Amino acid sequence: MEIRQFKEADAEQYRALRLEALIKEPEAFASSYEENRRKPLAHTIERIRAQSENNISLGAFQEEKCVGMAVLIRQTAKKMAHKANLLSMYVSAEARGKGIGKALLKEVVDHGRQMEGLEQIQLTVVSTNEAARNLYLSAGFSVYGKEAKAMKIGERYYDEDWMTLLLHNV
Repeated sequence: MEIRQFKEADAEQYRALRLEALIKEPEAFASSYEENRRKPLAHTIERIRAQSENNISLGAFQEEKCVGMAVLIRQTAKKMAHKANLLSMYVSAEARGKGIGKALLKEVVDHGRQMEGLEQIQLTVVSTNEAARNLYLSAGFSVYGKEAKAMKIGERYYDEDWMTLLLHNV
């Protein structure tokens, strides 16, 4: 397995994995399949091109097939630049149970630790997603809040836990 930043050549696989994630686990993402399927491949290419030290999109590849993804985006406001958000974390169902999520999360955290002045990584996770919650907890994240009815899909609501990881002794 290889974990690395997405390249333009990965755009089709990245887009396909993102759409898969939105179909299979809609409650885990703020955006929807319906919103994203209409976006052209050029939109994904632009996201890849927009990567920087403060905005990375990582892919997990097994034999050149993209099976996982995670995005880390640092906040840009001066008073908030000590924080970054982990978004769009997903591992395809057939690749789960092989340590890919743990490896992706480690790579994100390691990258965060290398970002000058970054003190914490934050994320939200659906409260009922025990596998994801346990992964984040095992990596040192802690819950600092809960948002009731954070998302609504059809007539069903989903609560989210807000989690943070302090990167250094601050």
